[in-house]
Amino acid sequence: MGPLVSRVLVALVGVPVVLVIVWVGGWWLFALAGVAAVLALHEYSLMIRTLRPVILAAYAGAILSLLGARLGGLDWMAAGFLATLMLAFLLHWIASTRQSATVAIASTVLGAGWVGLCLAHLVLLREIPKDGELATFTVLLAVWAGDIGAFFAGRMIGRHKLAPALSPGKTWEGFLFGTAATIFVAFVALYKQDFLSIPQSILLGVVIAVAAPLGDLFESALKRDMQVKDSGRLLAAHGGVLDRIDSLLFAAVASYYLLRAFNAV
Repeated sequence: MGPLVSRVLVALVGVPVVLVIVWVGGWWLFALAGVAAVLALHEYSLMIRTLRPVILAAYAGAILSLLGARLGGLDWMAAGFLATLMLAFLLHWIASTRQSATVAIASTVLGAGWVGLCLAHLVLLREIPKDGELATFTVLLAVWAGDIGAFFAGRMIGRHKLAPALSPGKTWEGFLFGTAATIFVAFVALYKQDFLSIPQSILLGVVIAVAAPLGDLFESALKRDMQVKDSGRLLAAHGGVLDRIDSLLFAAVASYYLLRAFNAV
């Protein structure tokens, strides 16, 4: 089975499942985000194992962030994440690892924040009164559209490297085509909806179009630093869970705070 066919098959199975769970929302979305967080953090721990992260603290911090977002919103989410610092210190102290506390704890908090805290913002998006379902669907579809547009445009007409030192496969042509696809999907999803104005929906598309590739490049920078090609092979040609959600992690955070600035939250 070729990589392209594998990508299509995984998408055909995974996308409907994710959309149905987002539509249902509530504890189902919390469970999905929790499973994704645990799998992604497992891949993260393997990727940076030389730094000896206190991974149990990262798991706990991520789940507490998600739980806080589900039960109490932004404040409880922050409290859940901040628990990672204390837990990482205590576990590092008990473990007596040879790695320095600064490196081990910092890499642990990075994982909990990057994966758990960012995924918790997806839960916050879904919890928006009345329009949470629409907002979450819009962000997900816009991110996916940007990924697909950038992938195919990069393969067909990509000539100029976007960030050769971090991700040689990404091109400016792919980025521009992905940006157009993201803005278009955000506009179509919100057009004639009593949620955002047309300029606001276009600006949301622009923000997602910038944040999503940055999330992808952020993971690429970590992989390059750790000399790892893929975070995992769980999703076949898609790579690991981190490889699939890296764009969404930054996009969910940026979208949530932009919607707050629009007083839509």
